[in-house]
Amino acid sequence: MFQSFEVTARPEQGPPRLDALRAQMSAAALDGFIVPRADAHQGEYVAARDARLSWLTGFTGSAGFCVVLGDVAGVFIDGRYRTQVKAQVADVYTPVPWPEVSMAAWLLEQLPTGGRVGFDPWLHTVEQIAKAQKALEGSGIELVQSANLVDAIWDDQPAPPMSAAKVHPLEFAGESHDDKRVRLARTLVEAGEAAAIITLPDSICWLLNMRGADIERNPVLHGFAILHSNGAVDLFSEPSKYAGLEAHLGGDVHLHAPDGFLDAVADLQGPVRIDASTVPQIVADALGDAAVAGAEPCALPKACKNTAEVEGAAAAHLRDGAAMVEMLCWLDAQPIGSLTETQVVSQLETLRRRDNGLQDISFETIAGTGPNGAIMHYRVTEETDSTLEDGHLIVLDSGGQYLDGTTDITRTIAIGTPPAEAAEAFTRVLSGMIAMSRLRWPRGLAGSHIEAIGRMPLWLAGQDFDHGLGHGVGAYLSVHEGPQRLSRVSHVPLMPGMILSNEPGYYREGAFGIRIENLLVVQEAPALPSGDAHRDMLNWRTLAFAPIDRRLIVPDMLAPDDRAWLNDYHAQVAAKIGPRVTPAAKEWLDRATAPV
Repeated sequence: MFQSFEVTARPEQGPPRLDALRAQMSAAALDGFIVPRADAHQGEYVAARDARLSWLTGFTGSAGFCVVLGDVAGVFIDGRYRTQVKAQVADVYTPVPWPEVSMAAWLLEQLPTGGRVGFDPWLHTVEQIAKAQKALEGSGIELVQSANLVDAIWDDQPAPPMSAAKVHPLEFAGESHDDKRVRLARTLVEAGEAAAIITLPDSICWLLNMRGADIERNPVLHGFAILHSNGAVDLFSEPSKYAGLEAHLGGDVHLHAPDGFLDAVADLQGPVRIDASTVPQIVADALGDAAVAGAEPCALPKACKNTAEVEGAAAAHLRDGAAMVEMLCWLDAQPIGSLTETQVVSQLETLRRRDNGLQDISFETIAGTGPNGAIMHYRVTEETDSTLEDGHLIVLDSGGQYLDGTTDITRTIAIGTPPAEAAEAFTRVLSGMIAMSRLRWPRGLAGSHIEAIGRMPLWLAGQDFDHGLGHGVGAYLSVHEGPQRLSRVSHVPLMPGMILSNEPGYYREGAFGIRIENLLVVQEAPALPSGDAHRDMLNWRTLAFAPIDRRLIVPDMLAPDDRAWLNDYHAQVAAKIGPRVTPAAKEWLDRATAPV
């Protein structure tokens, strides 16, 4: 099994670790220390060695940070984790709603007379530090670069990951890394820049058509890269990982040990592009005046998938959809009260693993039944494993890492007879999901311009959810990929080839959760007879195909156009997935996709 169910952090471990950290702060003459979720590469996901936030506090969410002071320790969490954090941290930690409360605002309240707050410059971006310093100007609070004090007390800290690099074949990549490097180098020349710094693992792997396993569920390798304006790349990554791949790297990719990275950066003659939102502060310090601000060169090209990547994702989703249908058929056949969440997770992984192209799951499967479904990023453990009972809804959010694509799909399933209020909320969530799926919009709009469309049915009922409507997804890379998002804070225009999730939800703490998710890809919208000839429009192509639970739909709440979309979608599910499943699952699928 890829997924295990052991408890990875316990609240009772937090207090002694907090005491030890405060002792280190005192020895370093610091009044505070910041412990982020991030690692030196500034990706969303971290290896076990870099899981400092969860080791210290017990909080295992994918975003957040802790600020430890002498008498208070704030754990800053966004809306996705405000239920989860209550169960994961001891009462020596104080949850802080973020970004509503910024770190600077909290520090100003907690340290009214000033103080020295330490941070590891490898673990914070240029943008983060500049924003905090500006907000703290004149307060007497000083942000001080420091050695990592968590590492100093973490006696059994895991070793750095050492997965072997492997080539991502051209048939799936769709473009050689020689062509990618030349194409991106051209943008540096046009900007008058000599080089660019790249620290994000998925960007480096995309650029060089490489994959690895340095981070669980993410087929990436740790490293740093310097892309030069002539198309050459200096790659700073453990050389032993690349044994036998010299021919693939070629003569223009030069491999170096990681400990030479900062010296190489310091020797660069500018201007050198850094993305302030992804490059660690220590790298900017090494560059000095040679640094110029700019977008990370791989970000948009990676986000805009080529034909091979889009069609690979589509093919992966069809096979993944077959596993989902087999799973849903099996789930319906089990007596109510006979299954637990871990059994559901294990069965789904078993079905996915029948596909030889599966390399891993794309994240820890979320299988939350009843009240657990209201924990947005719930991870079932041996201790929380709950029985699927009559009247429950189970939120099943999962995906696979296939050689040809990364999948992510969520279905909410009724166990027995669902409560009426849950079915009504489900129908509102479905209406929002359909509204986004049907959308056409003018080229140039960003996620912030259209995200509200997926929320409107909930808003009209005085309801909402505390996560974005959708995130970008990589091509056999990270299941969360920027810069594209369906979010009120995303201002990156949506462009053809971008893959995003469409996943509205609703969560009632202590009762139930609902989420419905398909992956979509942006494409050129076909012309309409009534359309303005001069308007360039975009729309979505749906990639994910699996039934939506009709037992949770209140038909009278669906508008005629929504009902027509749902029936057409279910007809496509039956046609595309039906030939791929067992006879028993096909019989179940025909019933599950009958018109509403």
